[in-house]
Amino acid sequence: MAQVRANGIDVEYEVFGAPDDEPLLLVMGLGAQLVEWPVELCDLLAERGYRVIRFDNRDVGLSTKFADATVDVAATFSAAMNGEPVDAPYLLTDMAYDAFGLLDALELNAAHVVGASMGGMIAQTMAITRPERVRSLTSIMSTTGDPSVGKATSSDALNVLLQPPPTDREGYIEYATKVRQILSGPGFPFDHEDARRRGATSFDRSFYPIGVGRQLVAILASGDRTPALRHVRVPTLVIHGDADPLVGITGGQATASAVPDAELLVIEGMGHTLPAEVLPRVADAIAGLARGAVAG
Repeated sequence: MAQVRANGIDVEYEVFGAPDDEPLLLVMGLGAQLVEWPVELCDLLAERGYRVIRFDNRDVGLSTKFADATVDVAATFSAAMNGEPVDAPYLLTDMAYDAFGLLDALELNAAHVVGASMGGMIAQTMAITRPERVRSLTSIMSTTGDPSVGKATSSDALNVLLQPPPTDREGYIEYATKVRQILSGPGFPFDHEDARRRGATSFDRSFYPIGVGRQLVAILASGDRTPALRHVRVPTLVIHGDADPLVGITGGQATASAVPDAELLVIEGMGHTLPAEVLPRVADAIAGLARGAVAG
């Protein structure tokens, strides 16, 4: 792993694959570090001919933390639900420009961009603001920012993410395992040991739950991207599980409907995680879109 200065902050990143291969940027979701992108997926994409770059968003992992910015998440969430204006220390646009800054630091003019959950929102924002730098867009288990779509289908899924996690290592590992199990879909076996390992890795690498609140406020303050998505001409793939308890499948459907000629891949039984069993299929779909974008 390495760190660069990008958009005025420090960004931690890691690269898989050959230096001369087509660059493919992975953008992770709310409160999730770069290690949440499965190494298996990174390797599969690298095997398909891509230079895969995964990184920590601002306020998470080993990238810059905005410790001086305070937010009242509960009040902000309530205001957003009531259609009131929301103030935020930063927006998804700022996070998109962090990603562009990383590309600049790596001397890359453009990349295929893949985002999961909040990362999908950031990836969409990248395609909206600087389409010439996005060779293809893959939005996974994400939504448009329209509050009427992509609603959580499980109160447990929403509530567990709004609760403060335990601060001790073993307590956090149990909490992270519980969260992953709640978010997982019924179509694939839940790997309890893998979930514990991921929780331990995240805790040991960087335990910083306060950043999650600021990222959530950025989502709430960034509004509805639907009108802007209608003008996106970047080749686009939307991947969504039909059993997603946190971002309902209507979020993926609305994204695919908004972007002209977007492809929608629905994975039966998948929740708000990427189980090992779907990774080859996901890698093939991303690589297929990227190849078509370059050929076109």
